[in-house]
Amino acid sequence: MSITPETRDRLTSGLARVVRSGRHLSVRAADSLYGDLPSFGWALLVPLEQDGEQRCSALAARAGVDVSVASRQLATLERSGYVERRPDPHDGRASLMHLTDEGARALAVTRALRARWAGTALAGWDEDDARLLSGLLERLAADLERAPATAA
Repeated sequence: MSITPETRDRLTSGLARVVRSGRHLSVRAADSLYGDLPSFGWALLVPLEQDGEQRCSALAARAGVDVSVASRQLATLERSGYVERRPDPHDGRASLMHLTDEGARALAVTRALRARWAGTALAGWDEDDARLLSGLLERLAADLERAPATAA
């Protein structure tokens, strides 16, 4: 059963509001939510933590940014000591990036900061509502990722 145009419009409007709020929040509260970690660092370090060392191109794809952007951001993270690179043993022209102990500590600090912020923001929610929204957001993200770009 498909959704009505009114529901679709309400959903896309609400999603746009959440995205705008997130952008505004990230600018306003970057220090509070990320500590010493640059805000873009989260998107690049988490895949390294989850999946181990990777090429810049794989990290760029996971973060949804151009390889040139990821390369510059990884250089910043490398100078900060959060990642290290080593030659790819299968292709000497490429490098593999891996998370350092300092990068893992930065992620832990960031998680704690974000958890405190989320705890405050969601203090009026009950567990059932939070679980329901979490599941629906995961479903929405997966569906958006699968939607063909030509539909836009």
